[in-house]
Amino acid sequence: MPDRQAVIDLLNRLTDPVTGGGLMDGGKVKGLVVAEDRAGFVLEVDQAEVARYAPVRDQAEAALKGLPGITRVSVILTAETAPAPARRTAGLSKAAVDQGRAKAPVPTDRPDHVRRVIAVGSGKGGVGKSTVAVNLAIALSQQGLRVGILDADVYGPSLPTMLGISGKPEYVEGKMEPHRVHGLAAMSVGLLTEASDAMIWRGPMASQALTQMLTQTRWGTAEVPLDVLVVDLPPGTGDVHLSLIQKTPLDGAIIVTTPQEVALADARRAHRLFEKVGTPVLGLVQTMSGDIFGTEGGPAEAARLGIPVLGDIPLDAAVRQAGDAGRPLTLDSPDGEAGRRFTDLARAVADTLNLKAS
Repeated sequence: MPDRQAVIDLLNRLTDPVTGGGLMDGGKVKGLVVAEDRAGFVLEVDQAEVARYAPVRDQAEAALKGLPGITRVSVILTAETAPAPARRTAGLSKAAVDQGRAKAPVPTDRPDHVRRVIAVGSGKGGVGKSTVAVNLAIALSQQGLRVGILDADVYGPSLPTMLGISGKPEYVEGKMEPHRVHGLAAMSVGLLTEASDAMIWRGPMASQALTQMLTQTRWGTAEVPLDVLVVDLPPGTGDVHLSLIQKTPLDGAIIVTTPQEVALADARRAHRLFEKVGTPVLGLVQTMSGDIFGTEGGPAEAARLGIPVLGDIPLDAAVRQAGDAGRPLTLDSPDGEAGRRFTDLARAVADTLNLKAS
């Protein structure tokens, strides 16, 4: 086990470009992890200071790799957009105030070597969105497609549990290597922090973390590109959603809901968000249908919204048990009722996007 104090001492031998003191003492290092053969942390800075801290991040990575016993290193540089000082806002119009704020990160394009990007979203949490995203990704992989999955829920990542993965990603030539599991390339903020850590990030910082995972992960190569990247969005319609939509051209979005009206109302909000920003909605997936929650809510809502029903996943304890065990249902029970529903969902998505194995 690498010595935590040795890591702290090493980081303090690096100069914080703002304070002039040690990097660790400067207060920008968050969530330091030292475990087994790995070390890493999040470097939180103001947006205006990103350029000054980028070399420091590289120095920290190189220094950590030089410590005995450490073979895996991850240092994430994330930035918070600072509001304009109060004295500058008095008596100014909203446009003038906005001009005085620090600028958001420069928009990015589609991640390198990824042919299609689709988002799985829901207005409400707890409706099975991540379960749909993971099983959809595996079912697409079972059709011979090269598939990646990005857990964009920076506040409540569930991908590590549902895929049974852990450990920090390695950096190779400035990019993170995703975990390779169950035929998928997988990345999650949950792999960059301890499982018990709470991500106490404001919206711009969460958005920056998502942007880095999206664009600084080696999803594919020029010779072997990814056919499709499935992005598991957090619940709601906030900063993370807007950042993804504004920075990355999406080929489509899937809305997940249970038959309950309280979930359907939030699904409508998610649909309006995608509509307003011009992201095509591929359709709706209803989850947990059956005697307890009913069966008609999702199809009726899809008809009102004018979108197809891509899938109807029944309430089945086996779906939950498989996800908790780290082996999603589509791996071991593809021929069961729920497994067949996920396979049908994958076929519908592949047909809609004209996805073909390469």
